[in-house]
Amino acid sequence: MGRRIGGAGGGSDPGAGKAGAVVAAGVLAVSLTAGGGLSLGGGASTTVADSAGVNLTRAKSEGRKSARNGDADGAWRQLNMRTLKRTAKPALECVSHSFGQVRDHFVRNPCKSLDRTLFAVADDRGNVAVVSVAWVGFRNRRDAGEFKKLIDVHGTGDISPLATPLLGLADIRFTGLNYHSRPDGTTVVIAETESASGQVSREKLDALADMASWLPR
Repeated sequence: MGRRIGGAGGGSDPGAGKAGAVVAAGVLAVSLTAGGGLSLGGGASTTVADSAGVNLTRAKSEGRKSARNGDADGAWRQLNMRTLKRTAKPALECVSHSFGQVRDHFVRNPCKSLDRTLFAVADDRGNVAVVSVAWVGFRNRRDAGEFKKLIDVHGTGDISPLATPLLGLADIRFTGLNYHSRPDGTTVVIAETESASGQVSREKLDALADMASWLPR
């Protein structure tokens, strides 16, 4: 489901919400190389609207199918995008990787597992987005359901995304404006996206988050 973490302009209440989760992604420029590929650089990037010509309803439907099979690139291709870089990291606990009421919840009800991954994805026009996915495991479905109810509510905090310096990027703030969560047995999958460079439409960011939430652990 989607949620808005802040008011006009994004962000959220101080200390609780996506505005408190800062990940690396900085001023990122993507340029086309002579061979037609994408390269990360420091120059200005071309900003082009990226929703033209894409049937987002169909793209999300087909992208979910690829994501369920663990084919992230197959999902992104539905939006004419591809993975530039990816990093992943498991954690032994959730308290130190969360904030707000979500963190308080983990103090009382520890998670069983936490796996996070971060993608930088781009189209052939130099528009780049970052995609964060977290799989939070619990002892049973009831615990997972209680956690999902909490994290889906405005201003309650979040799982901290992986830091994008791991992808060689600079700082981007995850606002929670492009967010999807999904229960998967005793696991809750949380996906969030942000534009990193150029212009990635809100519709595409939402579609990316929707697809990403279907990726297996």
